[in-house]
Amino acid sequence: MVGPLRRFLNIEASSGVVLMFCTLVAVVAANSPLSEWYLGLWNTEIGFSFADFEFRHSLKHWINDGLMAIFFFVIGLEVRREVVLGELRDLRQAALPIAAAVGGMVVPAGIYMAMHVGQPSMRGWGVPMATDIAFVVGCLAILGPRVPHNLRILLLSLAIVDDIGAIVVIAIGYTSDLDLSWLVVASVGIVIVHLLMRVGVRRIPVYCAVAAWVWFAVHESGVHATLAGVMLGLMTPARAYLSAGAFRKLLRRVGKIFEGDGWESRRHRADTVRSMQNVTRETISPLEYLETTLHPWTSFVIMPLFALANAGVPLQLTDLNHPIAIAIVVGLVLGKPLGIVLFSWLAIQIGVARLPGDLNWKMLSAAGFLAGIGFTMSLFIAGLAFGEQGLDTAKVGVLAGSAIAVTLGMGLLWRTLPKPVERL
Repeated sequence: MVGPLRRFLNIEASSGVVLMFCTLVAVVAANSPLSEWYLGLWNTEIGFSFADFEFRHSLKHWINDGLMAIFFFVIGLEVRREVVLGELRDLRQAALPIAAAVGGMVVPAGIYMAMHVGQPSMRGWGVPMATDIAFVVGCLAILGPRVPHNLRILLLSLAIVDDIGAIVVIAIGYTSDLDLSWLVVASVGIVIVHLLMRVGVRRIPVYCAVAAWVWFAVHESGVHATLAGVMLGLMTPARAYLSAGAFRKLLRRVGKIFEGDGWESRRHRADTVRSMQNVTRETISPLEYLETTLHPWTSFVIMPLFALANAGVPLQLTDLNHPIAIAIVVGLVLGKPLGIVLFSWLAIQIGVARLPGDLNWKMLSAAGFLAGIGFTMSLFIAGLAFGEQGLDTAKVGVLAGSAIAVTLGMGLLWRTLPKPVERL
């Protein structure tokens, strides 16, 4: 699984640069003479109608609830990969990143709630809990080989557990007005996906059709539609259907077809080629195939679009003094590293985890600050928590907190990590 992990890290590192650029474009555009046009663009209504049925939403809604469902599907794939094949499959090995992630969620949320207890704004408690994996991996890429392998794995695993926590937060904390009839419809779709897998259906368009059904039903149920993507991602098989041995035997049989003039005179050659293509794809798991296919799209198309649609906010200095923004900044900048270090220390003290040999507490503390880069998931949860009331203030808090976190995290890691060995 080293190959898939390396590809994942490379894509995340590159997408972090693209994401930062799109964020800057959104902020500049929202504070330029084009501000009214730019912000109004994302409120453009798009949809369709059939007889008395009408399904219309803003462009921003289609991105946040539609395209981001694909993003969450990839998150579901990543979680399943780590649980079945990766760092989270061994509970003792996974104990440290799990403990760090839990601390990095509980402490920031607790700080926010303590600062807003009894107020309507307490609904934003989930905003400072998230870690943006693309920005974190991008920062580690800048530091290059100085970053120990175990620190990369720890932060990657922490971010994935963090994503699981964000999914739970969205499902429990920001779901209201449930329509049980639509949930039943969605459940039927999930059962159909399971049955299709059991009977051996491999056609991706069939699954896409059922997935669209599940997404629509979840959207109409009151549960956030992106959770449909998570559920489907977690269901995706992580093992290949065709073993390497069986494929080698098949290759020998196929090789005989090309011997002599057999291939030139063979009928229905196009059907044969398509069958060979389909069989070849069965040598890797559906999870790996879908992840490697969709990950570039989510990283370089969907997340940048999300940033363009959501990061644009008219900046006002007064927003930085608002209690919502202050609580978010404190949660991301102080709560994250404090929670990560404290819960890691507790897990090690009680004997359920250990600190890898090439890491020390200074490195972990510096990485904790870097984990305070919330951005994508923080902005996403802010939209669910505040709607249009207080959303701009929350965005300012997320942007300011993430900027401070990346500055402190990179600075501390630069001072803490071993210096590169100079070659003569």
